[in-house]
Amino acid sequence: MVAFGDRLWIGIDGGGSKCQAVIVDVNDRVLGTGLAGPANPLHGYDQTLDSILGSTTLALADAGLPPETLGELVAGVGLAGVNMPRLYQEMSSWSHPFKKMYLTTDQHSACLGAHRGGSGAVLIAGTGSCGYAWVDGQSTLLGGHGFPHGDKGSGAWIGLEAVKYLLMALDGLAPESQLQGELLKVLAATTPNEVFERIRGECPSYYARLAIPVFQCAEAGDPVAEAIVRDGAGYISAMADKLLQLEPPRLSMIGGLAASMTRWLEPRVIERLEEPLEPPEIGCVYLARQELEREEGNVKPVSAGLGGKALFG
Repeated sequence: MVAFGDRLWIGIDGGGSKCQAVIVDVNDRVLGTGLAGPANPLHGYDQTLDSILGSTTLALADAGLPPETLGELVAGVGLAGVNMPRLYQEMSSWSHPFKKMYLTTDQHSACLGAHRGGSGAVLIAGTGSCGYAWVDGQSTLLGGHGFPHGDKGSGAWIGLEAVKYLLMALDGLAPESQLQGELLKVLAATTPNEVFERIRGECPSYYARLAIPVFQCAEAGDPVAEAIVRDGAGYISAMADKLLQLEPPRLSMIGGLAASMTRWLEPRVIERLEEPLEPPEIGCVYLARQELEREEGNVKPVSAGLGGKALFG
């Protein structure tokens, strides 16, 4: 058993493509990490639980801890999709195996990580997209409405736009381009019917992988790919402008597309961007620590943050 003074924390960041877990000890040392599949309850409750438990099991093994340590972990869990009240309630009602579990949205935990538990704003561009600010204890969410209805500028959105263009090009209703050829290679297809067979019933993470050739072609100067990327970047820049009106002390961009998308943003937005200080899974650890300490009466509520103290480096 883990004694109180040896309390172990686990941060679990779950999104549309993957679930990342990290175990941290009382001395702020990262002991182990684990990576599993998608963990967005909007696209599957059972899959989400499997990914949470799978990433946790791998993190325990990586840390050299016995499986029974699971019940001693204090968990902070940030998940995509739980900004929807129904999904939040479903996940909150889970008879989880942890000592304690604190649940929040992946936007909030990502923001806590990016700004070391303090106030700030984030632009998230990965499988999905959104803008989020946590300023003076108040949260503001822009976008994040889910694929395919929203998530403009995300990997899934870019992939879907590329497929829509490809089908039109194959029908002779859109100009040929380098992107057309690259997509056909990736999909191993030559006709509209073959393209449809490849994409039928696929999930957001599948479309997000198709964003890779779009960025490659855009960087090479392909006008069709450029138009798709610039459209998405314009949306993300507009979200940044709206968030900056809230006067957050810091603004960061995170997610799997952050590096690829940044250079396409408006210059005024690029000038305000600062590197995230910690990854989202560490933001989940901040959440768990703040919430447990609040319960124990040791600190102010989570909205106060930790004053920017660097817990993990």
